[in-house]
Amino acid sequence: MFRLLDHPFPVLGICLLLFWISAWTGASIHGFRKNLTEDSRKDLTFVLGAALTLLGLIIGFTFSMALNQYDQRKAYELEEANTIGTEYSRADLLPAEQAAKVRVLLQQYLDQRLLFYESRNDEQVKQVEARSARLQSAMWSAVAAGAPERPTAILSLAIAGMNNVIDSQGYAQGVWRMRIPVAAWILLIAISILCNFLIGYAAREKSAAQLIVLPLALSISLFLIADIDSPRGGIIRAYPQNLESVSQSLHSE
Repeated sequence: MFRLLDHPFPVLGICLLLFWISAWTGASIHGFRKNLTEDSRKDLTFVLGAALTLLGLIIGFTFSMALNQYDQRKAYELEEANTIGTEYSRADLLPAEQAAKVRVLLQQYLDQRLLFYESRNDEQVKQVEARSARLQSAMWSAVAAGAPERPTAILSLAIAGMNNVIDSQGYAQGVWRMRIPVAAWILLIAISILCNFLIGYAAREKSAAQLIVLPLALSISLFLIADIDSPRGGIIRAYPQNLESVSQSLHSE
């Protein structure tokens, strides 16, 4: 399903057109009226300043929300890499045959996690998640094999490490699903339209160059927010650098 907010460049184009039309509409309405009195212009300037201040605060909060979610995606990617690397080392605590099986499964699982971070296609992501779930079951069965017959502290350490691997994947995917609410986008765009309308209405001359400045600045701002907020569709992405490093280390052995 096509989701507009997952594609920052269409957001940029639509917002720029929408905001410019709003500013031009305000200027056109002002053109049909007589010149504003000095008192009316002061009142309009006060309202415009308050509206722009509110818009700036909302943009700042929204950008902060998107950046925080981006940082969380990076943090959980690092946690995944650490837990997988740690469990690969803890496989030495298991019997040789069991350890070899766990290592092979961990390598396959790591490849799927890399695909999760690098994929842009929703259908491919679903397939990756399904394969990851099957590998998780296989890894858990492999590491917990024989635990009821010979429970030891060393075996418990290996099992706890596998539990951390599975948990870290759940945390990472949960963060990737966290997005800026649609209601926040609607509020942001609505106030942007209002501010552009007021800018056009307050303009003394109907100049195309003058009326494009604020729409362009706001469109670029919303483009940047949408880009950071979109884990797969934007330019700014949380690349799995730590997982790639662990993968190179494991496959080189």
